[in-house]
Amino acid sequence: MPATQIPEDIKIRTATAEEAVEIANFHVKIWRETYKDMAPEEAIRVLNEDRRLPGWIETLTSTDVRKNTQIALADGKIVGLVSYGPPTSKIFGDRGEIKHLYVDGSQRGRGLGGHLLRQAFQQMGELDFEGVGLSVVRDNMAARHFYKSLGGTEHAEFRDPGPIWKSSNILMIWPAGAETR
Repeated sequence: MPATQIPEDIKIRTATAEEAVEIANFHVKIWRETYKDMAPEEAIRVLNEDRRLPGWIETLTSTDVRKNTQIALADGKIVGLVSYGPPTSKIFGDRGEIKHLYVDGSQRGRGLGGHLLRQAFQQMGELDFEGVGLSVVRDNMAARHFYKSLGGTEHAEFRDPGPIWKSSNILMIWPAGAETR
């Protein structure tokens, strides 16, 4: 599938604040599926919809034009999302940060994750960030392979401070003006 195309049954648009509950539910569902064998049981239990919702409300109501969340919909249901904005940690330097990239298991392998990432890169490039970075859990080999296949470079290893799970993470980076393969 060419890099600029996504499956015809998928529609992508900017998320709205009214969708915060649905987005928090999707986030928790995919996060738990992804990290069920990596995260401590306490993190799986505690990082639930109630814990995630305030962050999504804050993100989706922000007036900072550098923050954005795009959702991918199939039959009106969220099947993917990408959220990005200014860096939250010094490890990112002056790079924009991909905060979340999640794709429902039913959509993996169809080009949706790469498309969402490319779209975020383009929009972040227009905001003059000095490249793009994202944090990936060190043990998430599938994601690390995926990001490398899209031109990402493993730049640094660091410990995420939590709040619940102090995971070992890898900073993946792309230079300013980068396009995924």
